[in-house]
Amino acid sequence: MELKNEYVNERTGITYTLKGDYYYPNLSIPKDTNFNIGRYGREHLRYIKENKKILYTDLLLDGKLNNYLHSIDEKCKKLLESIITKLAKKENVTEELKIQNQLEWVARMNNIHNRAEEIVYNEYVYN
Repeated sequence: MELKNEYVNERTGITYTLKGDYYYPNLSIPKDTNFNIGRYGREHLRYIKENKKILYTDLLLDGKLNNYLHSIDEKCKKLLESIITKLAKKENVTEELKIQNQLEWVARMNNIHNRAEEIVYNEYVYN
């Protein structure tokens, strides 16, 4: 009996190639998933590795982990900027205050940034 060079497993849809006496699966990682992952994406990765192992394994095996983490990171950055802008406007932390009293402006902006970051971590990173 002669073996085929390639065959497709109907149940999984994976194609196998004959090399020597063994069939090896034709698996590859998609090329468009080579994003740099920022701080929020790395923190979310740590969270899902520890707390949501099934999600982590599914994303890793499907080749979607990098894309997923990049998406989380981008959403977090946009949300952070949006919250900071809204809180600064609401609390009247303006460029005028920055000119008049820099130390007060820095203190208030740091406070706003810390609160906004806490919201981002609770909404996206640890969720």
